[in-house]
Amino acid sequence: MNEGTARPGRRRRSNSSRSLPQGSPAQTGEQGYGAAQPPRRPEAAYEQTGAMAAQPYDEPSPRRSQSYDEPPGRARSYDEAPRRAQSYDEPAPRRAQSRQARAEHPTGAGDQPGPRSRARQDTRGVSHEETIVSDGPRRSRRRGSDGPPEPPGPPTKQGGGRGGWRRFVPNWKIVVVGVVVLSAGLFGMIMVAYANTAIPTEAQAEALAQQSTIYYRDGKTKIADLGFKRESVPITAMAQVVKDAAVAIENDTFYEDSGISIPGMFRSVWMTVSGEQLQGASTITQQMARNYYDGLSQEVSIKRKVMEIFVAVKLDDELTKDQILQNYLNTVNFGRAYGVQTAAKAYFGSKATAANLTPEQGAYLAARIQRPNWEPDDPALQSRFKTVIDYMAKQWPDKYGNLPQTAKFPKTLKNPPNTDLSGIKGYMVEQVLQELEQRNLSRDEVKSGGYKITSTFDKKLMKDAQTAVKSTMKEFGMSTEFHGGLAAVDAQHGRVLAFYGGDDYLTDPWNEPFQSTKQAASAFKPYVLAAWLQAGYSLKSFVPGNQTVPKELPGQQPGGIKNSHNVGAAVDVVKATAESVNTAFVSMAFALPNQLEDVQKLVEDAGFNPKRMKDDIDEHHYQFAIGSALVTPVEQAAGYAIFANGGKYTRYHVIREVKQNNKLVYGEQATSKSVINADVAADSTIAMQEVLKSGTAAGKGLGNRPAAGKTGTNNDEKEAWFVGYTPQISTAVGFYREQCRTKSGKVVPPEHSNCPYLRKGSDKYGPDNPYTEPKEVSLGFEGAGPPTIAWQRFMQLAHEKLPVEQFPDRAEVGVAENIVPSPTPTPSPTPEADDDPFGPDDPFADENQDCLIGCDESNPTVPDEQPTIDEGNGFPETQDDVGDVGVAGGGSPDNQGSGGSRQVPVRPEDQ
Repeated sequence: MNEGTARPGRRRRSNSSRSLPQGSPAQTGEQGYGAAQPPRRPEAAYEQTGAMAAQPYDEPSPRRSQSYDEPPGRARSYDEAPRRAQSYDEPAPRRAQSRQARAEHPTGAGDQPGPRSRARQDTRGVSHEETIVSDGPRRSRRRGSDGPPEPPGPPTKQGGGRGGWRRFVPNWKIVVVGVVVLSAGLFGMIMVAYANTAIPTEAQAEALAQQSTIYYRDGKTKIADLGFKRESVPITAMAQVVKDAAVAIENDTFYEDSGISIPGMFRSVWMTVSGEQLQGASTITQQMARNYYDGLSQEVSIKRKVMEIFVAVKLDDELTKDQILQNYLNTVNFGRAYGVQTAAKAYFGSKATAANLTPEQGAYLAARIQRPNWEPDDPALQSRFKTVIDYMAKQWPDKYGNLPQTAKFPKTLKNPPNTDLSGIKGYMVEQVLQELEQRNLSRDEVKSGGYKITSTFDKKLMKDAQTAVKSTMKEFGMSTEFHGGLAAVDAQHGRVLAFYGGDDYLTDPWNEPFQSTKQAASAFKPYVLAAWLQAGYSLKSFVPGNQTVPKELPGQQPGGIKNSHNVGAAVDVVKATAESVNTAFVSMAFALPNQLEDVQKLVEDAGFNPKRMKDDIDEHHYQFAIGSALVTPVEQAAGYAIFANGGKYTRYHVIREVKQNNKLVYGEQATSKSVINADVAADSTIAMQEVLKSGTAAGKGLGNRPAAGKTGTNNDEKEAWFVGYTPQISTAVGFYREQCRTKSGKVVPPEHSNCPYLRKGSDKYGPDNPYTEPKEVSLGFEGAGPPTIAWQRFMQLAHEKLPVEQFPDRAEVGVAENIVPSPTPTPSPTPEADDDPFGPDDPFADENQDCLIGCDESNPTVPDEQPTIDEGNGFPETQDDVGDVGVAGGGSPDNQGSGGSRQVPVRPEDQ
């Protein structure tokens, strides 16, 4: 449009400058100093027209920020303005002031301070037209006082919008709709699941289990029954007190709820959090469903819990409360027994029944439901007993209101009377229960769980063990002061096949091979031998014979560690083992790379108690190498099995498997580990075979069946051992003797092999002040005597139907490590010429003309014409056959070795 042409509908305005009254402030987009201006949006004019505020002449003019859609330098037209232009009818104080400012300050050339910026020039390009000022608030175009202007932002809602974290919160309407849809879907799924849940029709086998049974290793021959037979009785045969007690402590809303208790669930959560767990979340109906019906396991899972709830609700609809309570009390676990009738007899005697229980007895049984494995007088059980009494009084004050003041914790039976543990059966049962306890299955759980337990015991071998030990004790006239123990282990699997620990568990419950810890004596030396070979040294090494190297060692006895006989200054390792040379084995232990630590590690890997081993080393030092440590016969039998099993150890155990409802619950723990190399085991066996051929137990082997072992005798002959093995069985036999002495020194005969602590007719003595105490005294024999004979007798009986198996060949492991120089052979005198009866023309003359038989000392061929005890019936017939061993003493038999090249000296062996 032309500058002089008026806009349609508008008054034509002069394009000349207009005068302003004197004193009027300049219109530059800012309020004048001291002028009172009405409220307005200062930036609205610039927002609508692109006009800029006047700048002081001493500051640079800011450049106008370009609109996103406008070309540079173009002012926004009226048509482009986002807001309506102000009409002439409206008050326009801004326009009047603007005209006055232009009249007072004409824009002549002389008044121009300098060239305008392009933005201001563009603004003046529309100065002939009316400037429309918006009544909106002015928006600053600068970020700061000096910064460049920013482009206008998008319009925002008055008062702000949903910013920050509120942007992520869904609208409440959406939330409500979502909850409704989700609830409807969940309810539908619950109803479908409830409709599809069927009530179980078959009872669990656990609910009907009678008792547990222990079997011999064949899984068929029974050793003993454990626990009580379950007896189910009708609800009318149960005392009301026991029913009330169970309801009060387990489910106080039982008679009102529908099988489940929502408040009870919340209460259980709160009590668990607060530590006041007195009632569980499951109602009696839920517990009955879980304990009685098949298909509901005891696993902890949401699926099982939901199914349990559905079944409980359906059962509550189909069964009466009395039927539910009857099934519950007939199947719940009370510890020693399942079911209230059997539990009454188990805790209160054979005359007790569910019908004649007292309120205290009923409360006692109800208190056991939460934790059946409590001991009969556990303090926690006593506390819960009081809680049951209080709950009964609270729920039925008319019947039990005074019970909390009068009730006393009832007395219970200490030992259930029905299990037959007489004879040797009790020893086997006790070992089985102890092993199950180690596997977290309590005795009460065993007795009430309906388990089928297959042991490792062989019925025939158990009798053979008893026969071998008792016949030997009888033969040598041993009184009840003498104690003998035997343990036989399957060398490959660690199974305890047989043991002898006593004749009657009820009168003498002490189990010798499992409980008696005695010094191993020289029967410990094979472990030093194995450590020697494992370190890389060989059987050909020469070791000290008469004194230790070094001469003084930590822990040695006064005068040093010595031998009972002279074996020379040096012996090889085989002879040191066969003749049990103390100085040799102590010196070997000292010469090992880590000394006693190597032996300690080996025996601990072979199953010996680590604490006992460490304590003995701390106390006895190098006497540890010759058997000062305490061991049991079963530990020795399992330890020697490493030599028969190629260096592998399997921990001894007495359980093969445990089943419940024909399902395996506990398997056999028969994991093997390597303790020594197979070649080390083979060479160790070579040395120990010589013990039975030419050493301390010469002539007491197993005939043509290969066997190896080692004797052992403690100082003063207080303990005596023989431990030996074949490729199939490893067996240890140990003897010791105890006298029962009063405080005055009087010797009193033992009662059932036990020292009496009571004296008839006197109340002075008791467990805390015993009448007699045991004192260990000399046996009068050593390991080569009765222990070896009892071992031989048992092994002959145990191998009757077993094939003969051979040991591995000698492996020649390691290199010779001579602790002392090898002995120099003594040369034989050369015979004179006239001593030759054949003269110079002797046709048989050769370089060894003075030797006819047995020339090679390392391979003698002198026949052994003396019969051994392996001939005939296998038992000694003469005093010579048993090696002059008797109660009064004796020693190793004066026999020739396997080759007949020398005799074994009669001596007190390895004292």
